[in-house]
Amino acid sequence: MGDRGLLLELPGLPEVLSVQAQLQADPVAGQVDVVAAACTVLVTVEDAAQVRPLAERLRTIDPSLPAEQEDALVTVEVQYDGADLAEVARFTGLGQDAVIAAHTAEPWVAAFGGFAPGFAYLTGGDPRLEVPRRESPRTAVPAGSVALAGTFSAVYPRESPGGWQLIGHTAVALWDTRRAEPALIRPGHRVQFTAVREVADLPPRAASDVVSRVDAGLEVVHPGLYSTLQDLGRPGRMALGVAGAGALDRASVRRVNRLVGNAATDAVIESLNGGLVLRAVQDQVLAVTGAAVGLRAVLPDGGEREVPLCTPFLLREGEVVHQSAPESGLRAYTAVRGGFDVEEVLGSRSTDSMSGVGPPALVSGTPLPVGRPEPGSVVGDPEPVPTWAPAPTLRIVPGPRDDWFEEGELARLCAAQWTVPAQSNRIGLRLDGPALTRSRRGELPSEGTVRGALQIPPSGLPVLFLADHPVTGGYPVIGVVVSADLDRAAQLPPGSVIRFTV
Repeated sequence: MGDRGLLLELPGLPEVLSVQAQLQADPVAGQVDVVAAACTVLVTVEDAAQVRPLAERLRTIDPSLPAEQEDALVTVEVQYDGADLAEVARFTGLGQDAVIAAHTAEPWVAAFGGFAPGFAYLTGGDPRLEVPRRESPRTAVPAGSVALAGTFSAVYPRESPGGWQLIGHTAVALWDTRRAEPALIRPGHRVQFTAVREVADLPPRAASDVVSRVDAGLEVVHPGLYSTLQDLGRPGRMALGVAGAGALDRASVRRVNRLVGNAATDAVIESLNGGLVLRAVQDQVLAVTGAAVGLRAVLPDGGEREVPLCTPFLLREGEVVHQSAPESGLRAYTAVRGGFDVEEVLGSRSTDSMSGVGPPALVSGTPLPVGRPEPGSVVGDPEPVPTWAPAPTLRIVPGPRDDWFEEGELARLCAAQWTVPAQSNRIGLRLDGPALTRSRRGELPSEGTVRGALQIPPSGLPVLFLADHPVTGGYPVIGVVVSADLDRAAQLPPGSVIRFTV
C-alpha cells in the first residue's frame, strides 16, 4: 500500500482482530496506524525503510491466537423510518416489520472501526438482513442514520457520503471528543438496537467549543474561498476512524514555520486560491508561502505597502494583509510567530473536512489567538518563491488491487493525461481521462486506505486520496502515489494535468 504501508490479507475477521491486537500490544518499529477491516489489516510506518522489517514481522505473527476485546452492552434507540427500509424489505423478502424485528432481535457485535470517527462495523446480526450497497452512493447521509450493507450494520456518526441502505435514525451521540473515550461504540462492544416511535434531534456542536473566544492576536476579515487551520496532522488515529488530516502541502508548512521561528508542527492557515484577509489586533510577525499569491498590507490611514512572499514581515496593530489569487499553485500557507493558540483535538489543531474533527473552517470575524514564541527562537532568512509545474509526473507504487483490472490497465493509467476538475477538495482529486476497466465484478470488502491512494470507482475514473480521505474504502486501489510527491498534487488548480509513472 504505497511506499510506507502494507496490506495483510487474512481468512476472516477473527484472524484480523488477532493480528490487530498483537500489533497494538507490541508495535513494530515506526508503526503509525493499524486499521482492521473485514478480511485485511492495513499497517503504516513512518519511513519507507521500515516497510521491509514490517513485512518480516507480519510473517511471524500467528493469527490463530484469540484477541481479547472490551465487552460492554450499548443500547441504541432507533426510529425505523429510513429511506431504504422498503427496499431492504423487498430485497430480503421480509416485510418492513419483520426487518425491524430481525434488526432488534439480538445484540450485534462491534468488530472494527473505520470510514469515519465513531463509525463501527457491527456483525453477528440476522443473516436474512444481508443486502448490497446502493448502486449510487448518497452524497450526504444524515448524522444518526442506522444502516445495513453486506452482513454489517452501522450508525453514521455525522453527515457524510455513503452507500449503505438506510433503515432508521437515532439521536445517540456516537462520537464526542469531549469524552475520555470519544467513540461510544468500540471493538468488542455489543450493540442492542431497540425500536421507538420518536427520537430527539441531535443538537449541533457550537464552533466556540473548538476555537477559543479570547482577545485575538489576529482577526479574519475575509477567509477567501476556503481557509482552515492545519498542522502536520494527527497520525496514528485511523483505528478510531480519524485520518491523518493536516496540511496538503507539508513542505510549505515546515517552510513557513521556519520563516517565523516556529516549530515545524505549529498550526498555520491553509488558504485555497488566495483571498485571505487578516487584521492584526496586536503587532505580529507573519510569513506566507506555498502558492505564489500577491501580498499587500493596508494601513489604518488607508495607505498601502507591498509585502514579500516567503519572507518574515511585521504587521502592526490595525494593519490588514490581503492575499491575491495565485499566479501559480493553489494553496497558500500563513504562519504567525508564536503559532495559532487554539485547542488541540486528538493531538492536532488541524481541521478535518471529512470527519469534522478539529476547529471549524475560518469565517469572517473569527479571532485567532497567538501563542508565545519559544525562548531563543529566531525568524528565518528570506527563501526563494516556489514554482509549481503545471503538469507534474507523480510516481506510484502499483497495487494493492491492481489485479482487479484488465491486463494493461496499469500501463494505460501511466500513458494517459489526467485532468483535475473543479470538484476536487481536501478529501481527494477526482481525475478526468480514459475510464479504466475492471477484470473482476462484485464489491471489494471495505479495507484500510491511505493518503495518495488511487481508488477506482465503477466509473473507471481515478480519485487520488488526499489528507482528509476516508479511513476505509470499498473500491479497488490500483496504485498509491509515493509520499514525497503528494505536496505537488496539493498545488494543482482545476484544469491542471497529471501524469503517473511506476
